[in-house]
Amino acid sequence: MPELPEVESLARWLTARAVGRVVARVEPVAISALKTFDPPVQGLQGLEVTGVTRHGKFLDVDVSGLHLVIHLARAGWLRWKDSQPDTLARPGGKNPLAFRVVLDDGSGFDLTEAGTKKGLAVYVVRSPNDVPGVDRLGIDVLSPEFTTEALATLLAARRTQVKGALTDQSMIAGVGNAYSDEALHAAKLSPFKMASTLTAEEVARLHEALVSVVSAAVDRSRDLPAGELKAEKKSGLAVHGRTGQPCPVCGDVVREVSFADKSLQYCPTCQTGGKPLADRRLSRLLK
Repeated sequence: MPELPEVESLARWLTARAVGRVVARVEPVAISALKTFDPPVQGLQGLEVTGVTRHGKFLDVDVSGLHLVIHLARAGWLRWKDSQPDTLARPGGKNPLAFRVVLDDGSGFDLTEAGTKKGLAVYVVRSPNDVPGVDRLGIDVLSPEFTTEALATLLAARRTQVKGALTDQSMIAGVGNAYSDEALHAAKLSPFKMASTLTAEEVARLHEALVSVVSAAVDRSRDLPAGELKAEKKSGLAVHGRTGQPCPVCGDVVREVSFADKSLQYCPTCQTGGKPLADRRLSRLLK
């Protein structure tokens, strides 16, 4: 799933290429991806792209006061093309097309989504706060207001595991499964530790880890083409998606805990005192 660093990079990429251009054509290919009907999506045609920003993991394309807000979900992606086809888009293909935007110079972007579980969402609204997910967003991890004290206050009120607290977008915006794994590893904290029980020193470590991990990922992805962002994300990860590989800090084997539709990765030596965590889906200890 694209998280804050990737969406931030996509916003910068589109800012450099789309701002100042006029929307010539929009094609909602997968009707299920379009979540709004007023204003009509065709109302974007003929209007100028005036800005591109990010709200958490939402991408916001300002089109002369109307906002094309995009959430890529787990398997969605934005694919920029310097030259879009003249013919109308059709569904299907290796990377099923959900939505197409064509600009007045022939360039534009496609929104695609792999897999059978569809979550990609496109909204055309007058204000980004009209999108339910944006309206509920918590503090941005790169915001100046995201201080150690602010994090301590948020965690103290959460009677849940710290991993779940970090990925709750109504609490902290922009951090998902990958960067929460990375921050917890950097902070040397178990993902199953209760959020409300963290000591002041642990909160301080976690705050530093969150900001540094996300900031470093943003810096690495700066100015990269959209097509290179996924590979860059993977190359910078220490534990997430590295099950069975050695931890780059201590050399222990990175372990995994699997759930119904996702998984987390961690290092036992760095994070859990050498003890493997119980795999909640398989009801056994990882070996």
